[in-house]
Amino acid sequence: MAYQAGPAHDSVDHETSPGEIAIGVIIGRSSEFFDFFVFAIASVLVFPRVMFPFAEPLDGVMLSFLLFALAFVARPFGTLFFMWVDRKYGRGIKLTAALFLLGCATAGIAFMPDYSLAGGYAILILAIMRFAQGLALGGTWDGLASMLAMNAPENQRGWYAMIPQLGAPVGLFVASALFMYLLTAMPESDFLDWGWRYPFFVAFAINVVALFARLRIVVTPEYERQFKNLELQPTRIRETLRVEGVNILIGAFTPLATFALFHMVTVFPLSWVYLKSTTDVPAFLAIEIGTVFICLAAVIGSGALADRIGRRALLLICAVAIGIYSLVAPTLLDGGLVGEFFFMVLGFTLLGFSFGQSSGAVASRFEKQYRYTASALTSDLAWLFGAGFAPFVALWLASNYGLFSSGAYLLSGTIVTVVALLLSQRLEMH
Repeated sequence: MAYQAGPAHDSVDHETSPGEIAIGVIIGRSSEFFDFFVFAIASVLVFPRVMFPFAEPLDGVMLSFLLFALAFVARPFGTLFFMWVDRKYGRGIKLTAALFLLGCATAGIAFMPDYSLAGGYAILILAIMRFAQGLALGGTWDGLASMLAMNAPENQRGWYAMIPQLGAPVGLFVASALFMYLLTAMPESDFLDWGWRYPFFVAFAINVVALFARLRIVVTPEYERQFKNLELQPTRIRETLRVEGVNILIGAFTPLATFALFHMVTVFPLSWVYLKSTTDVPAFLAIEIGTVFICLAAVIGSGALADRIGRRALLLICAVAIGIYSLVAPTLLDGGLVGEFFFMVLGFTLLGFSFGQSSGAVASRFEKQYRYTASALTSDLAWLFGAGFAPFVALWLASNYGLFSSGAYLLSGTIVTVVALLLSQRLEMH
């Protein structure tokens, strides 16, 4: 039965609560990033040995990173399909179907055979599951982040923009802690035989919780009416690209430095420590777990700072700082346990301030009726261009030309971000 607004409802009308929206956004994003980091960590510590035992350790990690990138390639296609589901059947059906697919693909990885049992078919199954994860992630766009931003007071837009970004450090903390516990609590043979599968079971359970937390918000008549009032409805992809194509493209390249840094301080250093460093992997995970709180604090701080100096100004300052960091980061990462610690501290500080505001710099310029679809496309393309192949490229460069080449790769992302920000500012002035 369709919801009918009228006098009988006006007296008990449910006001949109930013706090309620924020909780749904944080739960949803945390579950997505937990899935992300579980596969990323497994790409370094597990898949090279159980899926590519025939390859040298470096080649095994490189092949795993190519599988890791499949999800980013698939995301835009998932957005195309699930936007159609949204228009035809509604946001609740879309979210349920997408998170059901995500859960099945994630649980499927937990149950799948390894190379010793299925040979090349195991690699094919893992590739299919990873592609399915990407398709599903394209459909998990619920519009709550856009609704949160559009309900934000004029002088607190930076603060509200950082709330969805809290999911990244939360997801990284839980995933890293879980793998560190498994690595230290069981023999290596047991971990590679069956222990690595447990995080994927946990990811499936978290997805179920996230599904109900988000459905509790988005399918209620009150919130559906808010989505309509704010014109946060799915639009046709072709029409959206025709109207907002330039803004989508600029938005996809604006966070390039941030997303390159995202992998330079999470996935890539883990692979480098695993392959090249004398530091134990659990010890490095302990550094990551401890320093991720710096990232969390910086994300929160980015909200207050952006409201004081402006979001674009903050991103520009962060881009320049990331460029400087790219020059010293290789030396720190190659400096043993102490160097790795300061590599993570500086990296997570910059990541928190830049990532905290990376999603809203251009999205605020979308016309209201296209914002829901345009924001989803911008996010998909930004992750594809800035993050999808970053671990593979950084590791390939560092292995062939030295760690400083990975710093040069990060510097190139900084240059693109600065150009995109300046271009965005110029277009806004006109």
